[in-house]
Amino acid sequence: MDYLPHIISSLTDPMNLLLLCLGVLIGIIVGALPGLTATMALALLLPFTFTMHPETSLITMGGLYVGGIYGGCISAILINTPGTPSAIATTFDGYPLAQKGKASHALIMAALSSGIGGVIGGFALLFLTPVLAKWALSFGPSEYFWVAVLGLTMIATLSSGTLLKGLIGGCMGLLLGTIGISPVGGESRFTLGFSSLQSGLDMVVILIAFFCIPEVISMVKNEVKSQQFIKKEKNLMMKVFFYLIKKPIFILRSSIIGIIVGIIPGAGGNVAALLSYDAAVRFSKDKQSFGKGNIDGVMAAETSNNAEVGGSLVPLLSLGIPGSPPAAIILGALMMQGIMPGPNLMKEQTGLVYTFLIGFIVANILMLIFALIGSKYVGKILAVPNYILAPSIVFMTIIGTYSIRNSLLDIAMLIGFGILAFFLKNFGFHPAPIVLGFILGPIAERGFAQSLLLGKASGSIYSLFLSRPLSVVLIILCMISIISPLLTSMAKKEGTKTSSEAYPKKKASGERW
Repeated sequence: MDYLPHIISSLTDPMNLLLLCLGVLIGIIVGALPGLTATMALALLLPFTFTMHPETSLITMGGLYVGGIYGGCISAILINTPGTPSAIATTFDGYPLAQKGKASHALIMAALSSGIGGVIGGFALLFLTPVLAKWALSFGPSEYFWVAVLGLTMIATLSSGTLLKGLIGGCMGLLLGTIGISPVGGESRFTLGFSSLQSGLDMVVILIAFFCIPEVISMVKNEVKSQQFIKKEKNLMMKVFFYLIKKPIFILRSSIIGIIVGIIPGAGGNVAALLSYDAAVRFSKDKQSFGKGNIDGVMAAETSNNAEVGGSLVPLLSLGIPGSPPAAIILGALMMQGIMPGPNLMKEQTGLVYTFLIGFIVANILMLIFALIGSKYVGKILAVPNYILAPSIVFMTIIGTYSIRNSLLDIAMLIGFGILAFFLKNFGFHPAPIVLGFILGPIAERGFAQSLLLGKASGSIYSLFLSRPLSVVLIILCMISIISPLLTSMAKKEGTKTSSEAYPKKKASGERW
């Protein structure tokens, strides 16, 4: 522990603390703005880190990363627009809570669960890096395929209407995901002659189009004024806190899902949040309340996507393999400083690594403090009149969309898909299955195609797809995920028959979130 005094002196240095606080605050602001992601913020910060001390640059980027991932939930809750892709699942129950006048409930829960999930992810990063990194190496193309299939089984959970409409929406998303260059053959598909579509549709454009634009149109068309019914409650923060600490298993499960998904390179916080949300629905006794304003949905999504941040840094520090796009930017910052992540990093730069790891945990604590303070004020955005709020949202989304690739075509896509999403929503097609198919489709296609090529080369496609231990575990999880909704539906039918023969039991009284 000779490096302990060095770690303490680095973390208590006034300049390091100031930059850490600024990194967290700027990350929250950037994450809350639709279209501006944590990856973009880190990329903009990267040139400035070249003149910094390695520890200072890593601490600052860690704070920015943590704040950016949390910040996405603010716009997700207030205006149904995920500020970052990781906040997709937060919109499912966060925005309905805001419509009920409980935006403060959702924001406080998001802050608390994000902080707790981030700290748990930080400790996993601190203590389990060598072990978990070796496990991550065992993931091949077939495992990625089955992970994507497992995610696609969530369509049954996310279908707010009929399962058929959910499946149709999922197929729409899969088709949108095929636009661009084929991952194996390299040919262009469905680009309609536009060179900018060769890289595919941008995820942020699709998120804003399907989640935000329909709400803005409804806001203008129906003159929705739910923001006038913001309810104020005394001791709300303590109420939400005590509700959260009564669910340790729930928090631990969501955190573990986030850490595991984060360790898998390329999976991302959006997949972690969706899988955690799906688990929350499946293990809940009140499945029907999800998607209509259940605080547990916000808790599951925000705990998992913030725990994923720590998990995504595990393969980066241990193997030099970034687990997410923001982690790839941090890899670039390390290489600019002449530091090469990998198995020898812990031995050669012990003080630097542990300073970063402990600073990462401190960043999550700071994020929690800033988020709780800010939750008292950001909810006032809903008090803005619609004739000001609607054009402001449209303006921010257009600026954010254009800033991604400087493409006018992206703005045209945003408007076109947004109008399409509005009509689809009126016909009962929820945007969640469509976006889920769009995210997981390319992962499944790439994994399937690569597995076929490897299987043909090795002489056995069966052994590659079905005999690898991790593949078998994932296949079993897929089967459970598919069968469990059917069993639940059968149980409901049996319950209906029983209740018709006897007096129905009174529901337990108590306030529902």
